[in-house]
Parts: sequence; C-alpha cells; structure tokens
Amino acid sequence: MIAQQDLYFLSPDDYLQQEAKSTQKHDYIDGEIVAMAGASSAHCTIVATLTALLLKSVRQQGCQLFTGDMKVRVDRHNCFYYPELLVTCDPRDQNTDYYKCFPKLIIEVLSDSTELRDRGEKFFNYSALESLKEYVLISQDKMRVECFRRDDNNRWVLEWYGPVDRVFFHSIDWQGMISDLYEDVSLPG
Repeated sequence: MIAQQDLYFLSPDDYLQQEAKSTQKHDYIDGEIVAMAGASSAHCTIVATLTALLLKSVRQQGCQLFTGDMKVRVDRHNCFYYPELLVTCDPRDQNTDYYKCFPKLIIEVLSDSTELRDRGEKFFNYSALESLKEYVLISQDKMRVECFRRDDNNRWVLEWYGPVDRVFFHSIDWQGMISDLYEDVSLPG
C-alpha cells in the first residue's frame, strides 16, 4: 500500500510542470493532487462581481488582485491552492508568474463540495502565511460573509455579515453592501 501511494507522490516542481500543461486545475497537498470541481452560476457570478467591486481599490493601493486561475503557495505545509480571489501587495510576488506566496487577502466562495476543506484544511494551511491578514468565506446559497481577521496578537477573529450589512475587508480598506456582492445571483427560497 505504501509503495502504491509513493507512485502518486509529486514534488512541488513536478506539480507545477504538470499543472502548466493540464486542462484541469488541481490543488496540491504535500505531494498529492486533488482535482478541482466546476463552479455553479452563483459561484461564478459572485467571483466576477467581487472582482469588479474590488479592482479599483486594490490598484489604488499598488496591490494586485488575482482570480481563481492563480495559485497560492504555502511552503510551510508544502501545498498549493487555487482560491477564488487573492490580493497581494508584496513585491516578492512579482517574481513568480504561476503562484503567489505573500497574499494579504484570500477569498473563497463556499459550495457543498468544498466547504469543509475551505473551513478546515485550507484555513489551517493559509494561516501559516504571515502576510495573510484576512480570510473571507462567502456563501453562494444565502447572503452570508464570514471574515476571519488576524489581530495584533496573531489570533484569528471572526466577523459575520448578513443580508442588510455593510461588508468591510479591512486588509484592503474596502467596504460595500453585502447585497452588491450578490447582485445578479438567484438565491434559493
């Protein structure tokens, strides 16, 4: 059994080479690759809307906004993930074209198939990034945004936003109505 698992182990360099040629995206977790599932209409609409809402503010700060085709590398846990959105302001990230190591903000849109990983494994691994100030989880089924912010004592503090709230992403000094994030999204119920 162990020998069989070793056959599928990839080094980070092998993963990056294979991913550059792949027609499908894969996360990489300590030698293993995990295929990414397709996204729903609501998911795609929320990501597109967020990109439009955040881009001007991010550019004004001299930062860069990347969507779901850019990987985040977490060296400490030997993994790569494709978040929905990431913002980096660190000049060191200009040295890599296919992944970023120093994000300030990471946003994930939750789905039934990814929610446990986004809340558990990914959050744990992303937390090892000293540059990360905010980790945001956005529901695609209801108007709910969860912002995990790193405080001055290096602890993560959660702030929830609901249907009538104004959302604040402190890491990039952006705010807007939660309803704006869900514009053009048909929510159940």
